[in-house]
Amino acid sequence: MPATGEAVDTMSFPLVVGVDGSDASLQALDWAVDEAARHGLPLRLIYASRWEQYEGLLPAFDAGRSSGAIVAQNIATTCAERAAARNPDVKVSAEVLAEDTVTALLAESREAFAVVTGSRGRGELADALLGSVSLAVAGRAASPVIVVRGAHGNLRGEFGRVILAVGDVTEGSEAIGFAFREARARDAALHAVRTWCRPAQAHGGPLRSHEAKSLLYEEQAATVLGEALDEAEGRHPGTVCHREVIEGPAHRVLVKLSERADLLVLGALRRCDRSGIQLGRVSHTVLHRAACPVAIVPLRV
Repeated sequence: MPATGEAVDTMSFPLVVGVDGSDASLQALDWAVDEAARHGLPLRLIYASRWEQYEGLLPAFDAGRSSGAIVAQNIATTCAERAAARNPDVKVSAEVLAEDTVTALLAESREAFAVVTGSRGRGELADALLGSVSLAVAGRAASPVIVVRGAHGNLRGEFGRVILAVGDVTEGSEAIGFAFREARARDAALHAVRTWCRPAQAHGGPLRSHEAKSLLYEEQAATVLGEALDEAEGRHPGTVCHREVIEGPAHRVLVKLSERADLLVLGALRRCDRSGIQLGRVSHTVLHRAACPVAIVPLRV
């Protein structure tokens, strides 16, 4: 990726999807085909041949019982055929890489419109994990990462609504543009949300003072929301954008809103002087509990 602050034409990059033959990865693949078609992007399928060390051995379909290399190629080929059958107009390529999955997808994210993963892995621990690959990639990738999860209606885009979580204005700058583009590509409305929490009332304090502080907190949330969106709306004419400030913990509010959404978009800072997973509590929670696909959009600082 170019240096911080340098403009990048991400529309010239492919949409990358990690495949492993599991039910969750096939669901992510189908979603990624539709996403690539919406944006007019080529689709790049990646099978990392060391996936098994994380999340089990057997794919959801029968890819054969021969050597590991043949099994890997069979999975990649079968997934490519599935993508082509779903939408023949999407240009599809597939590659088997002799890497562990996280390393492979993080490398791919440097020149990707976005990286798409499933919400579960394979094997005995699948139900207990986000899975581990998806969480690691979402917390470290250079590009947006979309974790595909949710019910049938959410995955099919039946609600016509993209949710944008507006946190810190700086943190969310890249996420705002991403959310507007997603809403436009889907011909959907954008629902931008900023949460706030009522201050704790001092024991024995006057009720009127407490109510005044609550009103101030709500007004501050509305101000942040306006500052984040005013300029962006001018750059994206024609996209319907609803603004709402909602009282309550952000993670709970967003999980509830995700029940009637096609996509939930959040921003995440990537500090160049830090390593490891860089995700806050809100991102962690929605990645595990949201009822629709979740996009984590990084901003490098």
